Amino acid sequence: MPASLGPPTLLLRVYALASRAIAPLAMRRVQRKLTAHGTSKARIAERMGHASMPRPAGDLLWFHAASVGESLSILRLIAHLGETHPALNFLITSGTATSASILAQRMPPRCLHQFAPLDAPAAVTRFLDHWQPSAGVFVESELWPNILRVAARRGIPLALLNARISDRSARGWARIGGTARHLLGHFAMVHCQDARTADHLRRLGCDCAAEGANLKAMAGPVPYDAAAVAQLNAQIGGRPVWAMASTHPGEEDVAITAHVSLLEAQPEALLILIPRHPERAEGIAAMLDKANLRHARRSTGGEVDPSTQVYLADTLGEMGLWYALAPIVCVGGSFVPVGGHNPYEVAHGGAAVLHGPLYANFAAAYAQIDASGAARQVEDAAALADALLELNAAPDMLAIMQSRASQFAAAQDDQLEDLASTLCAALRLG
Repeated sequence: MPASLGPPTLLLRVYALASRAIAPLAMRRVQRKLTAHGTSKARIAERMGHASMPRPAGDLLWFHAASVGESLSILRLIAHLGETHPALNFLITSGTATSASILAQRMPPRCLHQFAPLDAPAAVTRFLDHWQPSAGVFVESELWPNILRVAARRGIPLALLNARISDRSARGWARIGGTARHLLGHFAMVHCQDARTADHLRRLGCDCAAEGANLKAMAGPVPYDAAAVAQLNAQIGGRPVWAMASTHPGEEDVAITAHVSLLEAQPEALLILIPRHPERAEGIAAMLDKANLRHARRSTGGEVDPSTQVYLADTLGEMGLWYALAPIVCVGGSFVPVGGHNPYEVAHGGAAVLHGPLYANFAAAYAQIDASGAARQVEDAAALADALLELNAAPDMLAIMQSRASQFAAAQDDQLEDLASTLCAALRLG
């Protein structure tokens, strides 16, 4: 480990012992979750550091992300690095079956995926013995002490990208300041997605913390199947369409209430309802039945016909399709206290953005996109219905919002090359 770090704190030493002891229990829980998603035994074993594929020859840059959003946010950066460094290979690790499924469809060339090892010494050692990464990049708030310490002891340079820490978390870290300084000291570069995070981390002793553009802003448009868009557009015809994306429990009520109001004035309107977790679709379908809304389900091959009032988009990996179809998208996670979801993907799709008032995890992003005229905050179902009615009745106003959304998204791309160059320099990649 870097000499400047000094010995680990007592808390970190206790953590190392405890993680060794509880690893079997943690693995049983992980195994149940992955098995429920149909993950094979060989792939489940990756969580204990057992690789399921060989290491490619040459330099290997390892990216670790927690779940879907973090994983997808790095794909464009990896693609850019792959173009500028043709001899470099890439490994992405994440922890969820959903992220593995989506990454399998969208990874750039020379890129592999493995489930991340549990943060237990034996699993971490097996993982690093096999993969021997040339450098490691952690995304957002993935600070696993054993992984960081073992990697640092092996001389693997590390970076933290798109770091984000809430005020509450910062207060918690401040209570164990020595441990926080030790962990953050493993990174040669810390790129923060907002000024608040950079200030918090510098107060915790991370001198290299610097504010930069949100990595998710540079992720580019979500890909989609053009043939599927054409097919659904033919089914929809010229009907007014809007989407409610990445909904959580409680937000389907908002969408349904708003859509029922919209139908009173515009009976041909179609809602594309996209739950954050498609496995909740059965319950959502029951809610639609209770509201007497005629609906079709994507996962069962349902099609949009003139009587369809709601299209339940209960599949994975098709978000780009829905953004391409809907000129207005209301982003979920913002009407219930989960912190909001990424507005950049919607903007890249060229849709006008609506959102609720609860978006602490994307506060800077929503402030910027609202100020640009590409997005609008609505407080509740009634305000959402009013906004939909207004935009559908004023095509010129809607077109302006859509144009500003595209302009806002395009403005984020300029910062990708600067980030890639800074990262390569910090990690000593040629």
